This record gives sequence, C-alpha cells and structure tokens, in this order.
Amino acid sequence: MKILDKIVKDKTEEILKLSISNPISSLENEKLFSRKCISLKESISRSASGIICEFKRRSPSNNNINNKSTISEVVKGYQKAGAAGLSILTNKKYFDGDIQDIIEVRSISEIPILRKEFIISEYQIIEAKSIGADAILLIASILTSEDILNYSSLAKSLGLEVLVEVHTYEELKKISGNYIDIIGVNNRNLDTLKIDLNHSIEIYKEIPDEFLKISESGISKVESIHKLKEVGYQGFLIGENFMKSNNPMEAANNFIKQVENEI
Repeated sequence: MKILDKIVKDKTEEILKLSISNPISSLENEKLFSRKCISLKESISRSASGIICEFKRRSPSNNNINNKSTISEVVKGYQKAGAAGLSILTNKKYFDGDIQDIIEVRSISEIPILRKEFIISEYQIIEAKSIGADAILLIASILTSEDILNYSSLAKSLGLEVLVEVHTYEELKKISGNYIDIIGVNNRNLDTLKIDLNHSIEIYKEIPDEFLKISESGISKVESIHKLKEVGYQGFLIGENFMKSNNPMEAANNFIKQVENEI
C-alpha cells in the first residue's frame, strides 16, 4: 500500500472516532468558530516575498525534521521575518502535528494560518474553522471533482479560504466552481516522495488566471524563488528548508530578506 493510501485509510478511521467523541455541534460552539478569518490570498498578494512558512516536526520522507523547536517560538520568528502566512500540519501519526498547535498559535499569530491536513471529510473543514484556521488545503490526488466542489463550497460558506494542491495536469482538471482561492503545485510526488521543481514550471501555464498560484515543496534556494517568480508564481510554501536548521526562525529571516532584497 502506498504511503498516501495509508494516510487516507488511517485518517478515515480517526474521523469516525472524532465525530462521536467531539461532534460537529460541539465544534460549532467553540469560541474560535465565530472569528473572522484573515485572507491568505490577500496576504500573499501584498507580500514582497510571498513566502508561506511551515511548521513541521517530521514527515514520512524525513522522519525527524525538528523535535526541539517549540511552535510558539518558531511562529513568532516567522512573523518577525515577514512571512506572508503560516502552514501548520495537524496530522498526528505521520507528521507529529496536532490541532492544538493551531489553537496555541492563534492568539499570537497576526498572519493567516493554513491548516495543512489530508482533508477527506466535511467534519475536518468545520473543525478547521473551530480551531482558528484561516484557510484549508484540499489535495486533488485524494479527492474527486465532486469532493473538491462540495468541500470548497462548505469552506467558503464558513469564511475559510481554499488552497487546492495539484501535482499533475490531470488533477488540475478536477477543479470546478467559484469557491477556490489558490492553486498550489506540489513539486513532491506524494506517491514516490521525489521532488522536481519543473512540475511547477510545466503546469503553470495550464492554471487559469483567476487563481493565485503558489509553488510548494523542495524550495531551498533563493534562485529557485526568482525562477518561479519569472514564470509567474506569487507564493511559495517552504517548510523543511527552515525546520531542518538549528534555528528555523533565523533561517527563515535570512532567506526572506535575501528574496526581498533581490527583487
């Protein structure tokens, strides 16, 4: 079984248990459920660098990325560095994330938070709103066209923005409706875990102009940002490049300042 299939299988079982122990009615009564979301799309558009900084402790491709830095100190450092947004993983089994991570930093974050998760249920979207997220990630490879339409519609009705992640042109063709804000091209093949920045370059021209376009994964050099900006990308999601350093905050600050100074 491929790693993506394993993650989806485990997530399906997890949601079944959660929907019983913490039903939707409880999520809708959470204090953060009524807060107004901050626009990730607008934040990226206004940003000189367009960089979304990710907090990630580990991943299937890199088992131990960073288990020392605390999320609060990293998020404060990302904000000070000038990040356009935060990407926070909430998958526990494969990334050592937790919904409490978003709840914890919501009170100190002045920039939008993307909940990065393998979303396969309406429950997770309502949960994202209840924990203080501003945007959700929908991964096209694990969803049908109908799923993407229904989930993005629900998210927008709650005030959440929607980032749909694609890896191929075939996945891009799954997208329909007027509820999507951002298209992200993942340079990492989620089946093989191999990275190729050319995916972003090749798919860019196929993405309709109505969407803000970002490139995700495998970006570790300032030169790569410039190359992708020349193609037309406005945003860039960077996680491991910062998190694997001894000081993610300093790494982000140095990287973002280089990008801004060389524009």
